[in-house]
Amino acid sequence: MSDPVRVVLGGAGGHGRWHLDNLRRLTGAGLVELVGVCDLAPVPPADLHGLGTPEQSTDLAGLVARTGAEVTVLVTPIHTHAELAVAAMRAGSHLLLEKPPAASLADHELIAAAARDTGRACQVGFQTLGSDAVAFLRKLIAAGQLGHVHGIGVAGAWERPAGYFTRAPWAGRRRLGGVPVTDGALTNPFAHAVATALAVAEAESLDAVAEVDVELYRANPIEADDTSCLRLRLASGLVVTVAVSLCASRRHEPYLVVHGDAGRAELVYTRDEVTVDPGDTSTHARTDLLENLVDHVRSGTRLLVPLSRTAAFTRVLEAVRLAPEPVAIPAGDQLVDRDSTGAPVRRVLPGVADLTARSAERLALYSELDVPWAPPEQALRVAETEVARYRWHVDLPTTSAPRPHLHPVRTLGGTVVSEVAPADHPHHLGVGIAVADVAGTNFWGGRTYVPGAGPTWRHDHGTQRHLRFARREADALDEHLEWLDQDGNPLLTEERAITARRLDDTAWALDVTFSVTNRTDAPVAVRSSATKGRAGAGYGGFFWRAPGSATNRTVFTEHLDGEDRVNHSRAPWVAMCGTTLDGRDWTLVLTQHDADDPWFVRVREYPGVGPALAWEHPLVIEETVTRRLTTVVADGRLDRVAAARMAARIGRTAER
Repeated sequence: MSDPVRVVLGGAGGHGRWHLDNLRRLTGAGLVELVGVCDLAPVPPADLHGLGTPEQSTDLAGLVARTGAEVTVLVTPIHTHAELAVAAMRAGSHLLLEKPPAASLADHELIAAAARDTGRACQVGFQTLGSDAVAFLRKLIAAGQLGHVHGIGVAGAWERPAGYFTRAPWAGRRRLGGVPVTDGALTNPFAHAVATALAVAEAESLDAVAEVDVELYRANPIEADDTSCLRLRLASGLVVTVAVSLCASRRHEPYLVVHGDAGRAELVYTRDEVTVDPGDTSTHARTDLLENLVDHVRSGTRLLVPLSRTAAFTRVLEAVRLAPEPVAIPAGDQLVDRDSTGAPVRRVLPGVADLTARSAERLALYSELDVPWAPPEQALRVAETEVARYRWHVDLPTTSAPRPHLHPVRTLGGTVVSEVAPADHPHHLGVGIAVADVAGTNFWGGRTYVPGAGPTWRHDHGTQRHLRFARREADALDEHLEWLDQDGNPLLTEERAITARRLDDTAWALDVTFSVTNRTDAPVAVRSSATKGRAGAGYGGFFWRAPGSATNRTVFTEHLDGEDRVNHSRAPWVAMCGTTLDGRDWTLVLTQHDADDPWFVRVREYPGVGPALAWEHPLVIEETVTRRLTTVVADGRLDRVAAARMAARIGRTAER
């Protein structure tokens, strides 16, 4: 029988106590010997009962070197994992690294590089991945017993007291002292939910995840999320959703449901239970990951959860790290339990367990499930300033040609420079993409221009339908959409990218790129009313509806002034200015990239501006058409020289 493996424990508090119990079990079995404990505070002898008298130190690398530890169990705060994991491996120790393995993708790469350089094993503490239930489900899916599997949904709802989020300086934090922590429901307590779903889908490499769409919310007064959801689109085409909350009224065992067209299977991963048909439930064995690592060190047994198996999980964690700040759930949507002094001891979201279950069943995000505190909109920020809201699903009449749009859009000084559904044109929806005629379908809204009859009400209105986000960050959105005709048939698919960036103290830039691809088996024609004979009405494409209440409205290019001269002109840029009713001036400077479409402008009837995709002739889309446009949103009234300077600056930025 081999000598026990010498082990150092890094972090004996919190979850480290579970590891102490596990070490006691393995010590009793003669498999390990605890030779050292690294912690900032001395560990009381009572906590080490049955584990001998291991050396205690605050220097992990030195402790590993002095004790000759072969394995380090690292259970320290998330943001310390990279530094300490690298130190332990470079000091000569193999590693059991508690989940999540790292606070960022960059930290994950640092740990991976150290493992490669030292030849040391790094096992990650996703205990559920040591369960035979995962392999059982994989075989079930591969054998086709569920038919074609199109999605996996995960639901989890636990309750946590207020003290859970204040138990340590890093708890409930996204960052600490400028360093990523990435604590939160998805990445820490329910990290197993994400990792298990990826394992069942056999999607654990970094390139296995094609897109991540994240929604973060918080009921507690914390920085991180306590209620969140995500949807992954895997490179295989499979969809995975995870919906979780720490604000349930009681603990509900989290589960995973595999959706197949010939059946479904559920895994309660905390119990290793798989149910294929009602009543057909099997319970599977689970291998302890430290025990597996010990076998690997002594006998070369294959690691169950090497760091490489967690690459896709860390890709998801990185998306959570970069996601916009969690949205605060209004107090009116919460129940708050208080102590005798009135201090909150627990926050509950009524019905949240049912909500997570609906998400798993429908593979839907919270914003798609009619939740009052999760409206389908996203704030765009420049630094800490909210400058716009992107609304991707709104309850609008069919005659408005419903479509995602930006509103309100504001200057850095807070002046609103967009308008939705004004009385003069109810189908004008802030800032977005709108086209009068695509293969006979009206994606602009309102009446359709009919040659010989003029503007006419017809039942020909289409819809731009949001499909998913490929990226969603505080200052950037990448979105997939489809354009459906009046009968719900897809005409076009679209990839839309929106970014916001600061230019100076008084201006920021909104960059919008859209690529539309023909989904039909014949060329698709894009027309404006002008192509049908209505003079001056070339509207269609990117369109900015400014507030109709604005006074002193002007429009100009580098050489032209006024609506009559600018409308239908071609110029590198166009500027529109206005004044609010309380006397605040604003300016928009629009610049096209890689296109020379004529400008459509209105000033007298209403303030609106955008480049026209089709004016003199229809634009025929055989495959894909792409346009990019950047708008400077500025406080104050810029003159021609200042506007030209801004346009030139935007052009130089685009070239870089």
